[in-house]
Amino acid sequence: MILSTKGRYGLKIMYELALNYGEGPMSLKEVAQRQQLSETYLEQLIAHLKKAGLVKSIRGAQGGYELIRKPEEISVGEIIRTLEGPLAPSECVMVDEPECTKAENCVTRLIWEKIMEGINNVVDSITLNDMVNDYYKLKQKKEGEK
Repeated sequence: MILSTKGRYGLKIMYELALNYGEGPMSLKEVAQRQQLSETYLEQLIAHLKKAGLVKSIRGAQGGYELIRKPEEISVGEIIRTLEGPLAPSECVMVDEPECTKAENCVTRLIWEKIMEGINNVVDSITLNDMVNDYYKLKQKKEGEK
């Protein structure tokens, strides 16, 4: 399973907002510059994140976007599922009652369920705050190497 640019870039938006958490709204232009991404594309993604209740917009000259909740309360899984949909390796595990008539005896379906459960457990265990902490650890390590 490979995430599309929606999931990857959306996570980058949320990461930048988490880094800026508590310092006021951040413009998408600034996010785009920091991450070297298209501001136009980020505008499309932020609309989905806003609709899902993950960010809020602030109007005005000093406006921009902010996280609605604390970074430690927002999981990577929540962000990715908002933009990508269910994280499943096969369509047959995305629905409670699969259309496949062999589902009850399908060994491969059991594997897909285990893979999906594993992926969801991992992405749900990582928060934006974890990403921010990892950033500072990497930054500190890099500065220590100088």
